[in-house]
Amino acid sequence: MFAYFSNPQNVLHLSSKVLGAGLALLLAGIYGAYLYAGHLPIVVLVSMHAMTIIGPTLIKIGYVMRLLAQHRLGTHHVKVVA
Repeated sequence: MFAYFSNPQNVLHLSSKVLGAGLALLLAGIYGAYLYAGHLPIVVLVSMHAMTIIGPTLIKIGYVMRLLAQHRLGTHHVKVVA
C-alpha cells in the first residue's frame, strides 16, 4: 500500500481520478439538490446536499495530491514576475 503512494506517477494518476470524482459528485449534487424540479425522497435529497459538500472536498484533496506529485516529479512550472 505504501509502495503505491511512494511512486509520484501513481499519485498523479490517482489525483486525476479523485479530481474527476469530486467534480462529478459536485455537479450531480448541485443538479439534484437545486436544479431538479421534480419530487425526490428525503433520503435522496439529503444525499444530494451532502454531495455538494463531499464533491469540493474531493476536489481539494485531489488538487493537493496533484501538487505533491508534481513537486516530487519536478514538473511544476511556476513563473513569478516581479
